Amino acid sequence: MGESEDFAVTQMKKSVEKLGSSAEIYGEPTLMRFLIARSMDPDKAAKMFVQWQKWRDDMVPNGFISESEIEDELAAKKIFLQGLTKDQHPMMIAKASRHFPSKDQLQFKKFVVYLLDKTLASACKGREIGNEKAVVLLDLQNLSYKNVDVRGFIIGFQFLQDYYPERLAQLYIIHMPRFFVSFWRLISRFLDKATQEKILIVSNDDERRELVEKIGVEILPEEYGGKAKLVALQEVVLTSLQNGSTH
Repeated sequence: MGESEDFAVTQMKKSVEKLGSSAEIYGEPTLMRFLIARSMDPDKAAKMFVQWQKWRDDMVPNGFISESEIEDELAAKKIFLQGLTKDQHPMMIAKASRHFPSKDQLQFKKFVVYLLDKTLASACKGREIGNEKAVVLLDLQNLSYKNVDVRGFIIGFQFLQDYYPERLAQLYIIHMPRFFVSFWRLISRFLDKATQEKILIVSNDDERRELVEKIGVEILPEEYGGKAKLVALQEVVLTSLQNGSTH
């Protein structure tokens, strides 16, 4: 890091202390994510950081979400974890046609935390650095109106933006049906500029080839032009070193 980044991190730590908390146990890569998300403003980054700490204490009091808390969401087998892309980002695939709006909003929110935590933890080689980012492939093939969950989309993106800043490397959306375009416009209103810039709607053969080239055929499932098999999120076993409190 340069002198300006060092200074911003130091000022952010002081601002966190003024807000009655502490950032001492967190490394610079973690704090830099919050600074980048708040345009390198130490006070705004500190406020975001403290809000994240409080949210984390409330949502994940044990440090992790157990599978027993989210059994209904896991049963749908709609999220897959494929390994690391060419750029060493963990890749998650979401099949939206297997999702239905949840009647239990708390369980759904815990599921979002579980899938984000586990995806990011799968990138850790020995220990978390703090700046791991994920690549997400959102597959809308065979989507019907009963699968559309605008509220769920908004919750997922708000969690990413508010509590997982700078954790998204790229989001690819494939097979978007025409009827979903109006829903996507509505969802997009809740996305900040930084998030929108990381979203690519794949709509032609050239973009599909670029997707395969960028991610790599070794981890991309066969149905998307790769050589791998789909691996359900709950079937991926992380080592004890990986299975920490990555967030």
